Amino acid sequence: MKIAKAALISPDRNFWYGALAVALSIFVFAYSSRFGQASIMAFYACWLPLILVDYRRVLGDYRRFLWIIAFAVLACLSVFWSAAPGVTARAALQLLSHIVCALIAARTVSVRTLNLGALVGILAVVLFSVAFGQYNYDPLDGTYSFVGAFGSKNQLGLFSSLGIYFAFTAILVLHERGPWRLLALACGVLCVYTLHAAQSATSVLAIAATLALMVCLKLAMLFSPKTRKAALVVGVTLALVAVFAALNLGAADLVLGAFGKDSTLTGRTYLWSQGWAAAAETPYFGVGYQAYWVQGFSEAERLWDEFYIGTRSGFHFHNTYIEVLVEMGAFGLAALALLMLRVPFGLLLRLVDARRDPATFTLFGIAVMFLIRSFVEVDVINPYVVGSFLIYYAAGQLALPQRAGQSEPAPRLVLRNAT
Repeated sequence: MKIAKAALISPDRNFWYGALAVALSIFVFAYSSRFGQASIMAFYACWLPLILVDYRRVLGDYRRFLWIIAFAVLACLSVFWSAAPGVTARAALQLLSHIVCALIAARTVSVRTLNLGALVGILAVVLFSVAFGQYNYDPLDGTYSFVGAFGSKNQLGLFSSLGIYFAFTAILVLHERGPWRLLALACGVLCVYTLHAAQSATSVLAIAATLALMVCLKLAMLFSPKTRKAALVVGVTLALVAVFAALNLGAADLVLGAFGKDSTLTGRTYLWSQGWAAAAETPYFGVGYQAYWVQGFSEAERLWDEFYIGTRSGFHFHNTYIEVLVEMGAFGLAALALLMLRVPFGLLLRLVDARRDPATFTLFGIAVMFLIRSFVEVDVINPYVVGSFLIYYAAGQLALPQRAGQSEPAPRLVLRNAT
């Protein structure tokens, strides 16, 4: 049986292949530590063979993606000054190949396919956690939290918040009907439950802020582009003033207190201070990609011991930018900041001039959510994790030229006097 190329690589015709590939990828990102290398190979098998189908269409002109892969290229180069060159070489190549897969997905899978495939994958992830999950005791805040089949409640919180977000976009942005709407509702309700059970303040705040912003943006899309631009300037200004006022009035402590946490974010502020101190020792190029949290290195061993990390792995500074400063210095931070800022603002500029662009609208929310999380978590700089796949997919979509008819100028709202 001969399969048409378009059924595999055309975003308009490969829905079933693309959705299943996205769903499997997300399940692998969640549980690769459980299922081992075989699951990673399954992830690669979803995307890399598409190059053999039509390498010109699948890979395209990678000069468009230089700003996207700059961080990964620098990570590969850091092997030359890394404190643990073997660790850096392996991790950097994994990151680069992971990004290539995300960019292949950006060229071959539509945003609607990604959205629905993600719903299937996340539903499988949370069902697996509900069926085989457990509660863990956190010695730092003295509470028990449901961690599912993960080792951390924050990971369960991340997938739960993504499930809520993709359910939101499927119903209110993509306007799915029939079985897909029922799937979105089921996934959203289950993810609300698991997010509540996980008690992850980071994930709750990030998804709440993202959805609030998306609702406001959806309302702004009703107006003309000129009105939207003015509203954007006013909205950003008011948001900054509100955040500054809330922080000074103690709103942060009230919110954290609702989750049983204090203003130190249960040790995060101390961890950040340790990160700043480590970064100051190698400020320009860092110690090498993933070359800080290495078994046998004294500082890493000390922090693992202080934070009760018995596995001596899977830990970080709980801040993406501090983590990058430590590992790759100021140059690495500049490369990552280019990605993290250009993606959401580039997508926002598209939305300002569009009449209706549900694909860009969906990707913008993803970029915003991971931008918010980047200040308290590390989601987008590691291979085989859902955060880096989604943010690089969004970046790849942004780098592609918009197809004709993808968006239209917004009509102006005209108010006429009744006669």
